[in-house]
Amino acid sequence: MTSSPLRNKVAFITGGGSGIGAATARLMAADGAAVAVAGIPAAGVEQVAAELRADGHRALAIPLDVADAAQTAAAVARTVEEFGRLDMVVASAGIQLHREDVNLHELPEAIWDRTHDVNHRGVYLTCKYSLAQMVKQGEGGAIVIVSSVTALNGRSANPAYLSGKHGLIGLARHIGVHYGRRGIRCNAVCPGALERTPNHDDHPDPTGREESLAARIPLGRLGQPEEIAPFIVFLCTPAAAYATGAAFVIDGGLSVA
Repeated sequence: MTSSPLRNKVAFITGGGSGIGAATARLMAADGAAVAVAGIPAAGVEQVAAELRADGHRALAIPLDVADAAQTAAAVARTVEEFGRLDMVVASAGIQLHREDVNLHELPEAIWDRTHDVNHRGVYLTCKYSLAQMVKQGEGGAIVIVSSVTALNGRSANPAYLSGKHGLIGLARHIGVHYGRRGIRCNAVCPGALERTPNHDDHPDPTGREESLAARIPLGRLGQPEEIAPFIVFLCTPAAAYATGAAFVIDGGLSVA
């Protein structure tokens, strides 16, 4: 019998209570990994972790505000305390304040700050404390940062969201270059339009959004988190051992149409 590719590996996943994070946690657990499911609201991460444990997997729920440095450091430490090490990190936590993230000349500073606290600072802190553990272990590791197809152009009407996601590609490249000699790889994934985005219910016209985007996507439909998760998992496996510092687009052809 072929062993699962992630057996005996440990993953720390932010934004793990829903969407791409939850889909990735389920797939990594099915492939043999122990998974720390982190994020807010607490009910979401606890539900996903409980579901995984009920299926016989090793899973830990960690309520976490990724913008809080002390909480993020403690979450990484708790993961290592529970599972003994850290091999894979998926920085998936994110928000998109559709109604409030408006034209730049009208954008409230509080909305800019709130968006960047989660989408940019939160990923920085996740990577910072995870890298410290990986460097300490001295055995390499894999990090995947969830950016967005919006990072590839200026089309999005949400400037705080767009600029933060642009920055994540640069962060992934920095880590790929400066930690490669330590055996630590880092890549970004750029999902396209999904049926449910962060803060989906905050969008002023969810139905209109879906219809207009589907008309522009060559595959003719919006995506699902379960269609992004396999790429994230692959990037954490030995089969992707030569991939680092890259941005992988999974968008149904939207960015090239």
